[in-house]
Amino acid sequence: QVQLVESGGGSVQAGGSLRLSCAASGYTPGGYCMGWFRQAPGKEREGVGVSNMGGGTTYYADSVKGRFTISQDNAKNTLYLQMNGLKPDATAMYYCAATYSYCYMLLPPEKFRSWGQGTQVTVSL
Repeated sequence: QVQLVESGGGSVQAGGSLRLSCAASGYTPGGYCMGWFRQAPGKEREGVGVSNMGGGTTYYADSVKGRFTISQDNAKNTLYLQMNGLKPDATAMYYCAATYSYCYMLLPPEKFRSWGQGTQVTVSL
């Protein structure tokens, strides 16, 4: 069973930046996809971006392309989400997720079996 622990959330003004981290443990490297999802109050959970671990392909939601970047530190088993140019509509709980499969696109949340506890991001005007 994979354990995921997110950190790095907080409050920021519009236009600001935040970097989220997701530390993973308890998994076998290889053939593994991790991703970031978010859920705002009253809305469904949506994908932000996913990345095939070990330097594989990364896929982003259209709404964040060019502003958000997912990166990996395989030595630390950590996935990052750098968020620049934040807008108030980015306010949500952000979750890290993982699945033992290859991500060939931004897969929906139900395809991921392991989830972190979430970290809150709040963007104000």
